[in-house]
Amino acid sequence: MDLSFLINSDGHYIDSLYQSFLLDPSSVDETWREFFQHNGELPKSSSVSTPLPLSSPKNGAAPETVDRPLEAKIQKLVDAYRERGHLASQTNPVRLRRDLDGGLELFDFGLTEQDLDLSVEASSSLGPKTLGELTQLLKSIYMGPLGFEYSHITSRKKRDWLQRQIESTAYPLNFSVQKKKRIFSKLKKATLFEQFLGTKYIGQKRFSLEGGEATIPAIDAIISEAARNGVIEVVIGMAHRGRLNILSNIVGKSYEYIFSEFEGIEKSKKVTVRGDGDVKYHLGFKTHTETTDGHPIVLKLMPNPSHLEAVAPVVEGYARAKGDATFFEGLQGHPLKILPLVIHGDAALSSQGVVYETAQMSKLEGYSTGGTIHFVINNQIGFTTDFNEGRSSTYCTDIAKVTDSPVFHVNGDDVHAVVYAAELAVKYRQEFGEDVYIDMVCYRKYGHNESDEPKYTQPDLYHLIQKHPSTHSLYTKKIVEEGVMSLEEAKESEKKFKEELQGRLDLVRNDKAALEEEVPDEEWVSFSKHRPKDFDRSPETGVDLKKLEQVHRALSSLPGHVKPIKKALKLIEDRTQKWQKGRIDWALAELYAYGSLLLEGHDIRLSGQDCVRGTFGHRHAGVFDEQSAKRYIGLNHIHPGQGKMEVLNSPLSEYAIMAFEYGYSLARPEALTIWEAQFGDFSNTAQTVVDQFISSAESKWNLANGIMLFLPHGYEGQGPEHSSARPERYLHLCAEFNMIVANCTTPANFFHLIRRQLKYPFRIPTVVFTPKSLLRHPECLSNVEALVSGKFEEFIDDEFCEKKRVKKVFLCSGKVFYDLQKKQRDDDRKDVAIVRLEQLHPLPFETIQKILNQYQKAQIVWVQEEPKNMGFWNYITRKFDHLSPEVVSRKSSASTATGYMSLHIEEQKEIIEKAFAL
Repeated sequence: MDLSFLINSDGHYIDSLYQSFLLDPSSVDETWREFFQHNGELPKSSSVSTPLPLSSPKNGAAPETVDRPLEAKIQKLVDAYRERGHLASQTNPVRLRRDLDGGLELFDFGLTEQDLDLSVEASSSLGPKTLGELTQLLKSIYMGPLGFEYSHITSRKKRDWLQRQIESTAYPLNFSVQKKKRIFSKLKKATLFEQFLGTKYIGQKRFSLEGGEATIPAIDAIISEAARNGVIEVVIGMAHRGRLNILSNIVGKSYEYIFSEFEGIEKSKKVTVRGDGDVKYHLGFKTHTETTDGHPIVLKLMPNPSHLEAVAPVVEGYARAKGDATFFEGLQGHPLKILPLVIHGDAALSSQGVVYETAQMSKLEGYSTGGTIHFVINNQIGFTTDFNEGRSSTYCTDIAKVTDSPVFHVNGDDVHAVVYAAELAVKYRQEFGEDVYIDMVCYRKYGHNESDEPKYTQPDLYHLIQKHPSTHSLYTKKIVEEGVMSLEEAKESEKKFKEELQGRLDLVRNDKAALEEEVPDEEWVSFSKHRPKDFDRSPETGVDLKKLEQVHRALSSLPGHVKPIKKALKLIEDRTQKWQKGRIDWALAELYAYGSLLLEGHDIRLSGQDCVRGTFGHRHAGVFDEQSAKRYIGLNHIHPGQGKMEVLNSPLSEYAIMAFEYGYSLARPEALTIWEAQFGDFSNTAQTVVDQFISSAESKWNLANGIMLFLPHGYEGQGPEHSSARPERYLHLCAEFNMIVANCTTPANFFHLIRRQLKYPFRIPTVVFTPKSLLRHPECLSNVEALVSGKFEEFIDDEFCEKKRVKKVFLCSGKVFYDLQKKQRDDDRKDVAIVRLEQLHPLPFETIQKILNQYQKAQIVWVQEEPKNMGFWNYITRKFDHLSPEVVSRKSSASTATGYMSLHIEEQKEIIEKAFAL
């Protein structure tokens, strides 16, 4: 390569570039990087700078001459447009954007208008041009209706890929006539559907998409481009804004179906509804369809409550499960066949913490889904709050910087730009398997809902919106001017669609509409719906001794290449001693339950903070090699053809991780999915997931799931933060057999409870209050024989008392049983019976009555460790009001427990003494 031009260049500048290149090749522009890579050491530069002829300008004038430092200025200009052009891009359709001082004027680079005729070649993707032409091209690409944020990405490969794609395709946008007609059709349907609902159901909430109608052609483009790139299922999550439009014009829920929901229950009940149902703009739907170019694809819109971003981690978990079940093990070889698509509002995306929690999972091996497309309907308002009151970040999408994700900002009125951004997002996701964000800046035509008055809080903005033409009218004008179709053709198309909507509404109102059922999830076809009688008694869940021996061998031995620390090795050896003695503790019973299910072909996923070892160091489902730190999970080495055991130490998140695992369980009912809290009260920060999804989804959305929640609970003097898993909260949510709430006192019963979860012919969420001190309590052991035969026992009767002498029956649940039992045996109180409630909901009253019939003349007392206003008592009074039980507990309290060990011991002793003294 001819290096002579360097002799007359700015040596200091080139040297600084070269030094930067040596430290970090990605820190310099692609052109300089290629030069340095191919030429090694540079020639010594002269301190004297002489003019160098450049190519002749296109007007035929004599060649200009310029000092080489000008090249550096031009390169800085090009870099600045790539890095900061988005700050001045024309992405707001209704008002001037804030001046973000992008520093993109000629004088910012020491250039003047006199330099505009100079011919330059900034990079291979931009080609040779005059400086004026170059500047205009950069403005068109980076400061037009599209604003690209990608300079923050640390990977040079990804930045270069985006740069090449953008600079070669973003301007001008040349779409085929067929594609423009498709966009027109989608935009027409989006617009007229909203207008139709607005005129037919005046005042009813629908959370209109008007102002953001370009969402529909954008999502259509994402699905089509994804299908072309091998995606076979798109899992969609979104809040309520625009949901009805997505349901009808993307997912394929019929207009009749939606009209029937507006008409009321008499019309909509033609479709089978189980439970109480939900408002129409919270519902989901699933369909099998084909794209316009013939690619089959499954579309799944997840239902979501008004908790906006709560659905995002649910979508991720569902997508991961679909991938795990169908295509790959772990992350290796993932063919990117399942695409999570999350549609956000700008205010929620920038403000809700679950967004950050979800983003942090995106590149973790146990939670990655191969990249999510985040599409933001940026209304510039959150309910009634303007963006300048709703966030501190420059953009609502600044969360993208956490995961090095590109952001495409786009003007919602420029539908071609929106579609381009959508397709580019899919290409990036498929190329790199990572998240990408589309920030479509638009507006909300009405208030938060159709009955709100937005001018109360944004009078100036809504004066502009009232005068602003719709996106559909702007696009119609554009394609008419381009000769894609005539105005008459466009009007006729609109007329036919309005008539179609009216015709379908008439069918509904005349009771002639055939309302299709939603396509069932294939993985749920073999499962039944639970009935009340299913909970009268548990199925047999014992395991053949030979199978348990197989599991034990896998848990108590290590291959020669795994060398754990001595303490871990002793734990493995201790398992054999326990097995030989036939006395099994809590951890072993749990691991045996997992192993037996794995042998039966089920996969298991256990996720939570520190759950590999277990918060209390009891589980050790995996051991770590002392040198390599690689994890060895013995349960994955029981027998060829067994299921797969995943044990994942999760990020320090409850809300998003629990929601992820809930989503995972929805897609894999044949697998066992467990979320474990580090301490039970940590689930407080995931209460939205419990309330809005786990406990109520079957009633609201007809969605069963089989997730198990393990919540460590028990009063051991650890203070108010780590004593109570707040059982009262879960019991308040129990009704209509919606979930199981259990509190086991023996390892064997826990073993059977875990196995029962997959032995039921249906799926139901199960909340288990797991122990802490009982993990090593000398009395909390079970015989191996109890695992071989039997089933889960909802109630456990007293075997110590003499039933004819019993004057008092203590009903209790959990750890307090062992304190009561010690007092009973120390004092030889044969006249007292201690009956354990191992399952609090559903309560098998037939079994209860059989037990209590033995003590008909006895006083019934409920004993609990928790304060009277917490724990189980309020639930017990509702369920056992016919028995008029008394209660012994801690006093009612604002805090769950005392922070002083001495006071804890005193209180615990007082509870036991009071119970026996009654």
